[in-house]
Amino acid sequence: MTEWERGDVRVPHIAMGEGGEFDTIRSLLSQWGTLAAGIGDDAAVFTPPDGEQLVFSTDTSREGVHFLAGWLTPEEVGARAAAAAFSDVAAMGARALAVLVALDVPESWREQLPRVAAGIGHVVHEADARIIGGNISRSDSFGLTLTVIGSTPAPVRRVGAREGDALWITGRLGGPGLALAQLQRGEAPGSEVRTRFARPMPRLREGSWLAAVGAHAMIDISDGLAADAAHLATASGVVCELWGDAIPRVANASVEDALASGEEYELLVATAPDMDADGFARRFGVPLTQIGVVRSVVPGETARVVLTHGDAGLVAARVDLPAGHDHFSE
Repeated sequence: MTEWERGDVRVPHIAMGEGGEFDTIRSLLSQWGTLAAGIGDDAAVFTPPDGEQLVFSTDTSREGVHFLAGWLTPEEVGARAAAAAFSDVAAMGARALAVLVALDVPESWREQLPRVAAGIGHVVHEADARIIGGNISRSDSFGLTLTVIGSTPAPVRRVGAREGDALWITGRLGGPGLALAQLQRGEAPGSEVRTRFARPMPRLREGSWLAAVGAHAMIDISDGLAADAAHLATASGVVCELWGDAIPRVANASVEDALASGEEYELLVATAPDMDADGFARRFGVPLTQIGVVRSVVPGETARVVLTHGDAGLVAARVDLPAGHDHFSE
């Protein structure tokens, strides 16, 4: 149990001195209100929940690398960065408890910080977490780094997929990739795909539910379905067979779009075949769709992803998979 969960007790902030940096922090705290707790000391103090393991993840979003300011409002910049950080915790089947926020701020962004903070705060609120510390620094370019702390009795990792498992995906894919392509062409994306690009929501509650009902392995879709399925296959030492025609997609997205589109923050999960997909959809209002199966690696094979077209389970054709996102590719 964390301190802020003990009745109505709220960890007070520590008094801070004068100066522009502290004034900026006070402005952020005013924006976040009760979403922030115990700010102002040299380090945050965190009490882990009894009987659970802690899960940590750090994610950075930088202007010119992960987004262009003209594509997103300041609120969306903050929300999108927070969603990316929380999504890694969701992929472990953990609930989010706390987050540290580090900001690199050029002068041109200072007036926008309250709006960025509002976007971060929205995702923190939806995750039922608290902001417990961080850092702020002057910089030549704007960037956010969020470190999320979560907890779970039993983390779900990438290594547990086994022969005979079904592969499932939450939601529908392709939206962020379509929106990015349109923005790069100078076009305005449609409402659905722009929301998927600018306002993704981490599947925290969905991930916790999937962990509780026996998920064997799980990963979030940040580099693209094809690439992240390959990560899961490699970690588990298996072959992930994806049924191209079964992959749920947003309107106007092709199978290839769905395979390559990154920053989806949906979950790919390997479970026993008897998953209650209808119960999942009723509970969360999000579809859970079987998109393939897990096979063992036979002599002469390597752990990998195989894409098939045709009826589910019937190999009609095997096609090349698109490359996923690589942070160091040109």
